[in-house]
Amino acid sequence: MGKCCSTETFCKLFSVPVSEPKSSRSFAGIAGIVAAATLLSKVFGLLRQQAIAAVFGVGVAADAYNYAYVIPGFLLILLGGINGPFHSAIVSVLSKRRHEEAAPLIETITTLVVGVLLLVTVGLILFADPLIDLVAPGLGRTAIGQETRLIAIQQFRIMAPMAVLAGLIGIGFGTLNAADHYWLPSVSPLFSSLTVLIGLGILAFQLGDQITAPEYALLGGLVLAWSTVAGAVLQWLVQLPAQWKTGLGRFRLRFNFQQPGVRDVLRIMTPATFSSGMLQINVYTDLFFASFIPQAAAALGYANLLVQTPLGIISNVILVPLLPILSRLADPANWTDLKQRIRQGLLLTALTMLPLSALIIALAFPIVRVVYERFAFDQQASLIVTQVLIAYAVGMFFYLGRDVLVRVFYALGDGETPFRISIANIFLNALLDFLLIRPFGAAGLVLATVGVNIVSMIWLLLVLDRKIAGLPWRDWSRPIAQLTAISACAGGVSWLTRWGLELGLGTEGLLPQLTQLAVAGAAGLGVFVLLAMRLGLPEMDQLIDRLRQRFSR
Repeated sequence: MGKCCSTETFCKLFSVPVSEPKSSRSFAGIAGIVAAATLLSKVFGLLRQQAIAAVFGVGVAADAYNYAYVIPGFLLILLGGINGPFHSAIVSVLSKRRHEEAAPLIETITTLVVGVLLLVTVGLILFADPLIDLVAPGLGRTAIGQETRLIAIQQFRIMAPMAVLAGLIGIGFGTLNAADHYWLPSVSPLFSSLTVLIGLGILAFQLGDQITAPEYALLGGLVLAWSTVAGAVLQWLVQLPAQWKTGLGRFRLRFNFQQPGVRDVLRIMTPATFSSGMLQINVYTDLFFASFIPQAAAALGYANLLVQTPLGIISNVILVPLLPILSRLADPANWTDLKQRIRQGLLLTALTMLPLSALIIALAFPIVRVVYERFAFDQQASLIVTQVLIAYAVGMFFYLGRDVLVRVFYALGDGETPFRISIANIFLNALLDFLLIRPFGAAGLVLATVGVNIVSMIWLLLVLDRKIAGLPWRDWSRPIAQLTAISACAGGVSWLTRWGLELGLGTEGLLPQLTQLAVAGAAGLGVFVLLAMRLGLPEMDQLIDRLRQRFSR
């Protein structure tokens, strides 16, 4: 993997000096490692989702799994994720302490966290029935819904121990990053996907023809749950040898909860956990309404992955290098340069997200068919997922643009404004879900999220306008509007090209579908690049020059 996703690349594109390395690795090198590992994990995540689609389609087992995974998955993302509160708190505290203080501190924090999360796990197991009803109250209304509910409850109980594993994984991430280890934490989600692939492989190739459809749904649901837990266990275990080798603690009990380092970790971890949890409440809200629509949860999961795979990689390219650059310009004396960097971040978002959105909208159906349509995932399932994918594509610019602006507030030392907006968005998301689900179905839930992101982005810009003595609105909005129009043209060209190819090649078969995607996508992208270059944007010129230099080597 090259350095195209590193901080060095970003800084060269926008003439920003790369900061000096803080540790034995340069920051640019760290960003490259994280980007490469993230890409590898995303690829395996896509393969996992393809396997689930092939085995279950949008059927009962996949639907139940999406509901059962809400709370365990929420804990895994919240507590065990890169840049999650556990990870951030551990890195922040350990970076300010001597190495010999680290092991006792980590062991004490681990003892405390495991004790609390064991109680959480017991609660999840005991109250699985009402918690599933809380997440998906619409499941009991039909016979299929009742079957889905029963499977979801069993899956939920199996996956409850992921609460403890999430805490252990998050602590391990922070410990290894503090010790200058970045590859293993970033790539470890791959192991979780791998165990699911193995579990589904055993189910599909050994048991598929020996049991009835209802039994297959139940057994498949259990295999999904157990393989997910096994993946979380493996994700934690692969970190332990590296953690022990660094001397930053072993798996032993320590109860010295009064030491200052413990209080420092909790002081950072507690508000960060609460703040991060606000975003996940919107996911729960969507699934609450989705439970009243058969197959909606599965469709949301499949479509979301297709959007998050490129979005996650591109966001790393923009957000990972952007925050330290913005932080160096937070002083009022540097606000002129700060505004320029914000503009560049937003324009880079527009240059990548707007054409990508247009191409996905134009080619959504063949994209879904190529990625998912095989075995249990039929053409009807592709039509369902396509509607949701188009809705997701509409909001890609606003999703990433909001994240860029949130990083600006973090760089300015203001975490309260994004937090307050997140709280307000919970109620706005619920209202929009209620209003849009009837006319648009599952796609309406995604459009509600798009609406929330648009409101968030405008709100953040208005507050930022007051906070840093005004924003050059016309200077920013004009090129973004032009890129929007150009992207629409590119999408139109892509759709017309696809339509012509369908007339000549037909729509069935993997080769014709891949040909349509490749030719129509290249046509649309070519139109976007030609028209965008005529705008004379320095960001576009620098991006093209840098890419040309890299691919000419």
